[in-house]
Amino acid sequence: MTHPPADPPVHHTVDGPQDAPPLILGPSLGTSLSLWDPQLPALARQYRVIRWDLPGHGGTSTDVLTAAPIPTTTVPELAGLVLGLADSLGIGRFAYAGVSLGGAVGAWLAAYHPERIASLALICSSARFGEPAAWHERAALVREAGLGPVADTTAGRWFTPAFAGSPQATALVDAVRRTVAPAGYAACCDALADYDLRAELPRITAPTLVVAGRSDPATPPVHARELADGIPDASLVELSGAAHLAGVERPAPVLAALLGHLAAHPADAPVPPAAEVPSTDAPASDDRSRHAAGTAVRRAVLGDAHVDRSIARTSALTEVFQDFITRYAWGEIWTRPGLSRQTRSCITLTALVAGGHHDELAMHLRAALRNGLTPQEVQEVLLQTAVYCGVPAANTAFALADRIVAAYLDDPAQHPTPHPAEGTEK
Repeated sequence: MTHPPADPPVHHTVDGPQDAPPLILGPSLGTSLSLWDPQLPALARQYRVIRWDLPGHGGTSTDVLTAAPIPTTTVPELAGLVLGLADSLGIGRFAYAGVSLGGAVGAWLAAYHPERIASLALICSSARFGEPAAWHERAALVREAGLGPVADTTAGRWFTPAFAGSPQATALVDAVRRTVAPAGYAACCDALADYDLRAELPRITAPTLVVAGRSDPATPPVHARELADGIPDASLVELSGAAHLAGVERPAPVLAALLGHLAAHPADAPVPPAAEVPSTDAPASDDRSRHAAGTAVRRAVLGDAHVDRSIARTSALTEVFQDFITRYAWGEIWTRPGLSRQTRSCITLTALVAGGHHDELAMHLRAALRNGLTPQEVQEVLLQTAVYCGVPAANTAFALADRIVAAYLDDPAQHPTPHPAEGTEK
């Protein structure tokens, strides 16, 4: 099924190889396509990434809104803009990931145009964003007084108190005043007020990942659990230390979850018949797809620098081991849906402490922080090992972790994984 391109077109950017699987990314209310900047470089290495702006946000004009006495829009109309954009780029079926309102657009598309959605990721989103009256009140306030009153309280909705004063948070809040038109913001509030997809969630057959920030006041974790419970075979990841814009506050674990999900459910996979939809969380079933899924998760957990270094050090002797560890450990075990990525990190740390594998332990301590564990959670894991693995083993582990966590706290954005001394690093 195709749809005519939107006129005027929605503002968008395209990154990544022209022939790579297409991935469309949707923004949250009050943000622009730059919301995805932290994840873009990694995603664009493997996917043709299309980011778009909501009406009156970033580079999209309010002219795309429904012409009425007061310009307005709905989630189905926003979904129509996305389909028009995809059609204009020659894209039939695509993976979709969206934050909040951007996620609602993807969920609606998955429910009503399943033939277009290869996989779906809903980040800090909902099937119903609260009572309509609150959204209508906010729309009326913005139409009357502009975005000032809303922008003044945005940081508290988007970020945890610890992150709200960061340069990244400040820049996004300032952009609300600079790059968002009141008419566009108010129209999107109307869309949120009218949106209720709860009854249609069982219609969604696309493989679905749901990501929640545990400190999100706008779409609390209970909203994410409703999505995960209502969408058949959906996976759920909850991130500590993250509020509504989890991808900005905790970019690495959001990227890790998204890369693993995308690799496990490629856009060129056949569309299953509606009555024969298989479990969408099953691990990849052939060597090629297992290797691709394993490589994506391995990069997300350990970091590109580590994996690139490991590949560069591969010799004729170790090549078979590299292939084995990528397919088996990363492609079959780390991609399984039964445990969260954070839980797998906890188990891995415990096993490495017990075995006295200190080089690997240092690598996976950094990976655990990158993977979404907080320093406090790492502390609890290591304290548990003191009881069950022995105090001397835990003593060495705490000494390693102390250095690694200190470096992480000094600069959370820069904590690459080290490489073990052996050439068979994993």
